[in-house]
Amino acid sequence: MSAARRRGCVEHVTGKLGVSERFACRVLGQHRSVQRKVPRVADDEAALTENIISLARRYGRYGYRQITALLRAEGWSCNHMA
Repeated sequence: MSAARRRGCVEHVTGKLGVSERFACRVLGQHRSVQRKVPRVADDEAALTENIISLARRYGRYGYRQITALLRAEGWSCNHMA
């Protein structure tokens, strides 16, 4: 189960049963630091996905490595590389 789903489960349990967040996290196996961390989504995720799809359509036989090289040549930062 993903961290987001476990986060939702902890919120549901604390709201419905009235138990503490610490207890709910311990029972459900969720670290409290993960529970409190606000998830971040990249601002340009939709544009990057669109660009990947357009490159894949243009160069149909290219794999992910070649598509990533083309994206980097265009100035995109991919795969957590700055």
